[in-house]
Amino acid sequence: MSKKAVFLDRDGTIIEDKGHLSSPGEVRFYQNTVEALMMLQANFELFIVTNQSGISNDIITMEDVENINSHILAHLEKSGIRIRDVFVCPHNREEGCDCIKPKPYFANLAATAYDISLKDSFSVGDHPHDMEFGINAGGSGLFVLTGHGSKHHDEINDKSLIFKDILEAAKYILESGKIKESHSHPQYLVQQP
Repeated sequence: MSKKAVFLDRDGTIIEDKGHLSSPGEVRFYQNTVEALMMLQANFELFIVTNQSGISNDIITMEDVENINSHILAHLEKSGIRIRDVFVCPHNREEGCDCIKPKPYFANLAATAYDISLKDSFSVGDHPHDMEFGINAGGSGLFVLTGHGSKHHDEINDKSLIFKDILEAAKYILESGKIKESHSHPQYLVQQP
């Protein structure tokens, strides 16, 4: 049976957005990140999908990004959280690559590599393209007001999918999953003779 996933944006969603990070010492987790991810991983595979145009623009290197991602994974692992994979788009939008969000390239890659049901999966991020990423993959997209979220919230049409932070988004995802499961398995609600 295929698994469900949550595709997490990095900067502005699980860590503070401080521009193009070049050192692990610059990483600051949001207060609710660990709690939110602990809740989610009971029912979902977790992935990080991040656009890092600073690589293409020669502001940071792929090695910088990998060092920061390793630091993030190590910190989360100490709290018992397993991120299944991290996907990085190193391009800027003008390059027209296949992997930059909101294109669903990395979601499709995860679906194939890890047997993920995209229609039952979610994306969470602080940019409209993070929401669109989940929708373009055939699932759902959620928007958080951390990071750049407060600047872009007027661009989001469905205000019911805007959340204060990753923890509020996680609670919605878990409730939404319960609703979907109860509708998709009505036979469980009926006593068998």
